[in-house]
Amino acid sequence: MLLFVGLGNPGEKYARNRHNIGFMAVDAIAKRHGFPPWRRRFQGVVAEGPLGGERVQLLLPGTFMNESGHAVAEAMHFYKMALSDVVVFQDELELPPGKMRVKTGGGIAGHNGLRSITAHVGNDYRRVRIGIGHPGVKEMVHPYVLSDFAKSERDWVEALIGIVADNAELLARGEDASFQNKVHLAMDAKGFGQPEESA
Repeated sequence: MLLFVGLGNPGEKYARNRHNIGFMAVDAIAKRHGFPPWRRRFQGVVAEGPLGGERVQLLLPGTFMNESGHAVAEAMHFYKMALSDVVVFQDELELPPGKMRVKTGGGIAGHNGLRSITAHVGNDYRRVRIGIGHPGVKEMVHPYVLSDFAKSERDWVEALIGIVADNAELLARGEDASFQNKVHLAMDAKGFGQPEESA
């Protein structure tokens, strides 16, 4: 059993925020792969189904972002999961919009959702880091992540979460490098490619 966790804040008010792209990606996986309806569990909502030959539990924590670790810890303990079974989908300020990286462990770069998960279960889980860009000034980060994607950004957002969902079976099989490459190639093919930047 694997646990795919989407990070975001619950409620309609936050649904289209930049901070909620992790929620959007996991919801897209549920829809694309025919997962059953969401049901309340582990201080959030879950849906379980097969993906890439694995059983995968999708989890959207129902707490606010900075308390996400409670839901993750509950689900992990219930299913006796290791950290290597956990994949967290998150917004990433340090990547350009539409770029994506997969990595295991590492720093949390001030991300309150990651901070909470690391505090509850440890740090060596996999992260799907979805670039949302940086407002350029540290003082603007909070309002930036808690504001909706601009109309001009919606095309790449929809393209990216769709491509992530299309290729999610690779993640379930642990083929992180192939997943990352396929997402980048598909984004390039749709005209959303950007010069590579180090992250």
